[in-house]
Amino acid sequence: MPSLRSRIFLTVLRNRHLLKFKLKKETAREWETSLPAVRASAAKTSKMFGKLPKGIRSAPVAIGELSAEWIEPIQADNDSVILYFHGGGYILGSIEAHRGIVAKFVSGSGARALLFGYRLAPEHRFPAALDDAVAAYRWLLSVGISPAKIVFAGDSAGAGLCLATLLAVRDRGMPLPAAAVALSPWTDMKHTGESLQTNASKCLAPTGSWVVCANHYLGGHDPGDPYASPLYGDLRDLPPLLIYVGGDETLRDDSVRYARKAKDAGVEVTLRVGEGMCHCYPACAPLFPEATRAMEEICSFIKRHQGRLD
Repeated sequence: MPSLRSRIFLTVLRNRHLLKFKLKKETAREWETSLPAVRASAAKTSKMFGKLPKGIRSAPVAIGELSAEWIEPIQADNDSVILYFHGGGYILGSIEAHRGIVAKFVSGSGARALLFGYRLAPEHRFPAALDDAVAAYRWLLSVGISPAKIVFAGDSAGAGLCLATLLAVRDRGMPLPAAAVALSPWTDMKHTGESLQTNASKCLAPTGSWVVCANHYLGGHDPGDPYASPLYGDLRDLPPLLIYVGGDETLRDDSVRYARKAKDAGVEVTLRVGEGMCHCYPACAPLFPEATRAMEEICSFIKRHQGRLD
């Protein structure tokens, strides 16, 4: 059973519309009609998550025209790197909004992270985000970082992009990273998972959000393209994967079905489905114990696959 602390926290989030004196849960309608306003609101909120904890610093880095930032321990003593893919449905999200989240991975694992800002839809539709992700990984390799010391990690759409980038890297003949961590990955833009309906009333995501985001991102492109929806890809020869997903979120089946298919393809996969948990719940650490335990396992997984865990 979920902890009391997590139940209180998630109950507040599920009913946050009431705090705004609205009787109905938010829908994704504004994401279709007023995207600039939605982005402005998200940017305002992101300022609460941009502060770095003590002992962690950030430094901007230019990768061609791609903006990026190192998030690293002040006393970094190893050459291990996390390449982080931020979420936001391919239409939102930024380095600033995810700086604090990525710092949790850095603090727990001791590795530095490269957090990059890929181009967003609908201004830049598929495959712009994928091209930017491959460019970020190629840059890491070009500056001499061993793929054996790199772990991919991402949340939500960023986690889906992370898994799609593994396919693109493999198919382009580039060396694969040591492992990958995916929090609530969006793997199916055809929206065929049963949990999209069964968890709709419990999920924190606005109603219809995944359909709206897919329309913005794909712009009519085939939603079954594996580089957009990695669930439909050939998953052979991928590195070890750790996948976390909330039991009460609409994207639950995107993770469950992807993990099953990857295992059938011979990939080493660990899937954690958090009972009663929400979308990307490990990122909420240390607010409730389930998130804290998840982040601890994630960081141990990263260290182990980078050869730094005794």
